[in-house]
Amino acid sequence: MIDAYEDPGTPDRRGGWRYLLWLVRRQPGRSAAGALLGSVWMVLLAATPYLMARAVDEGLEQGDMGALALWTGLLVAVGSFNAWLSIMRHRTMTRVRMDANFRTVKVVVGHTVRLGAALPRQVRAGEIVTIGVGDVQQIASALTVIGPGVGAVFAYLAVSALLLTVSVQLTVVVLLGMPLIALLVGPLMRRLQVTEAEYRERQGVLTARIGDLAGGLRVLNGLGGKGLVADAFRHDSARLRRQGYRVGSVTSWMQALGIGLPTLYLALVTWLAARMAAQGTLTVGELVAVYGYVAVLVRPVAYFVDWGYQLGRGAVAARRVVRLLRLEPEPDTGTSEAPAEPSVLYDPESGVRIQPGRLTALTGDTGDTATVVDRLGRYEPSRTLWGGVPLSEIPLPQVRERILVADNEADLFAGDLREVIAPQRGARTHIGPASATEHTEALSKALHASAAEDIVQALPHGLDSPLDANARNLSGGQRQRIRLARALLADPEVLLAVEPTSALDAHTEARVAERLREARKGRTTVITTTSPLMLDRADTVHYLVDGKVAATGTHQQLLEEDAGYRSLVARDAEEPAR
Repeated sequence: MIDAYEDPGTPDRRGGWRYLLWLVRRQPGRSAAGALLGSVWMVLLAATPYLMARAVDEGLEQGDMGALALWTGLLVAVGSFNAWLSIMRHRTMTRVRMDANFRTVKVVVGHTVRLGAALPRQVRAGEIVTIGVGDVQQIASALTVIGPGVGAVFAYLAVSALLLTVSVQLTVVVLLGMPLIALLVGPLMRRLQVTEAEYRERQGVLTARIGDLAGGLRVLNGLGGKGLVADAFRHDSARLRRQGYRVGSVTSWMQALGIGLPTLYLALVTWLAARMAAQGTLTVGELVAVYGYVAVLVRPVAYFVDWGYQLGRGAVAARRVVRLLRLEPEPDTGTSEAPAEPSVLYDPESGVRIQPGRLTALTGDTGDTATVVDRLGRYEPSRTLWGGVPLSEIPLPQVRERILVADNEADLFAGDLREVIAPQRGARTHIGPASATEHTEALSKALHASAAEDIVQALPHGLDSPLDANARNLSGGQRQRIRLARALLADPEVLLAVEPTSALDAHTEARVAERLREARKGRTTVITTTSPLMLDRADTVHYLVDGKVAATGTHQQLLEEDAGYRSLVARDAEEPAR
């Protein structure tokens, strides 16, 4: 299977069927082994009735105990060998499916990382969840055609060849049966793909709504809109359930036909063989052989139906993955070099001007200030200038290397606290003694500046204590301080921090405000906040109204000169400590 550090390759994004074929081509040896083992295993299943017929005709009927022992011994040997083949086939196909599963996960995760900030603007979160929860598994299951599917084809041909030695009439009936089954099942397969695709789409929409509800339930409840949203969610859930019933209806017919049609079809072959035996056209041994061939054929014929069922669902899932992979990040057309020295960041749309080496605060409506930060960090198209050079014309890697946007709701991955704050420690690189010492000192300073030392001390294993995904085993204020420590440890030339202390109590916030100023002394730092404690430590405060700078000055100056600013800050100061 694919290694955790192995390159998954470049997927074929021309369509769902092409993507499935790409997954097969990425593991050619294992796929070939699965097809070979599946084919030999199923063909040897057909050999069992042949050996049994020889034992009856040449041993029992002739009274030849030597021939009976020979054919019986061969029957046992073939059965034992085929049991071993079955185990190896199953192991190989499990590896094929798991490789497809892990490879698809790596491809999807890698692409979402490349999309970066463009991802939420191009695809719903529910779509990603649906792909990860259901589509990846369905794609992996579709690859069962490599083993049992290919084996079913060879077994069908092998049984037809063996039947040809018994009766041409029976062989013709067997060969004409598969086209008939395909005509009956084909329309259901097409209908299944349509209903399955619609079901997946609605499932993605509903999953996204669940995420929105979970994130804004408190706000909705406060505005009195919880009941309205709950009714809409209930309506969408009912629609999804009805669509699921339609998928289940088609699926049940597919599965019923997968068992029923082969059984009825092969019952006809058995009836014809019994009539021929009664008329003396077939021997007793040949009748036994035909019955055995019929019993063997039930499996490959059922596989053909299941093959179409799994491939149909797999193609639907693969098309959804391909649609995600076709999304492209915003093109990086930058050809101008970033300023060599710390320079002014200027956003013409809001009028915000960030002087280098200073602590600047943006205050006002939270949405307005966050939008300005997105423009300054080049997470939204804008006319922002950096040292007089349009930010959009500077190569994106240079922007990301020197300007860091620290969101107060940024993801925290599961792992040790040390790795969460300093992910480079988890990389496979050698860190010498001197570098390790410097890194430890920098980590301690970052923890101190974010007032997070008490978090480390409270955890049972300190920095080596494990954290859940998004640090759910920490409080909201603790998570916020960990995010701030991570940003400070990165030590970017320009730090743009969105509401870095909004979940902290006043005492802790005061410590962070004082230490942040000291830690970032001489470095360009921007914070968005309405907290008087933070605003009082800023060198410059930009007060925004409707997304535009309405006033600029120090905290004390704005308190004295601007009534709107004074009202905003006073309202925030009166809020209870969190």
